Amino acid sequence: MKRTVKVVMAQRILRANDQVAKENRERLASLLTLNLISSPGAGKTTLLEKTIVGLRGQVNIGVIEGDIYTTRDAERIAGQGADVVQVNTSGLCHLDANMIGRALNELDLQNLDLVVIENVGNLVCPAEFDLGEDFKVALLSVAEGGDKPAKYPLVFRQSQAVIINKIDLLPFSDFDLAAVTEEIKTINPELQFFVLSARTGEGMEAWLEWLRKKVRQKKQG
Repeated sequence: MKRTVKVVMAQRILRANDQVAKENRERLASLLTLNLISSPGAGKTTLLEKTIVGLRGQVNIGVIEGDIYTTRDAERIAGQGADVVQVNTSGLCHLDANMIGRALNELDLQNLDLVVIENVGNLVCPAEFDLGEDFKVALLSVAEGGDKPAKYPLVFRQSQAVIINKIDLLPFSDFDLAAVTEEIKTINPELQFFVLSARTGEGMEAWLEWLRKKVRQKKQG
């Protein structure tokens, strides 16, 4: 007997995701929400730890941690006193809006000013999925090399800010900061740039002040 092959189109999947993302965005209407995207090891969790410390007493932060397995990053965030929800994708290379919707049920949104979604370490899939965030933030580390923007332009095109992290390693690498910055600007000239080292704290204040400003603007409507 001849069997029918069913094809699920990617566009249908993305449309369904976008509907849930719209619902998430309505739930988060009074909160600033960021979707932080990078390769594995670029420093997302360290950046979040230092951000929580830097904004303590000024901005109440909730974090949704996306990982394929383990709760290690969530445990680090909890250790800084922030509310955190772990989402394990069990093999999926990205978070989607449904996962975020369920995670939001576990956060006390009324007592938060900022929600940061730390996406699964990946520069490809996470850029394609709207989660209901206000901004995507791309994070690139000096240790990765300078070829990533040209190889993975979508995440830089979709983001509103880019962080170049681990600048304390510049003397030990061939990372050309000026050339990489210019290449990213050709992909998205509207990006807000932050050049910093989350480990040493160099450049962190500009990032923290941007967050304070965006939180104020969101509250003012």
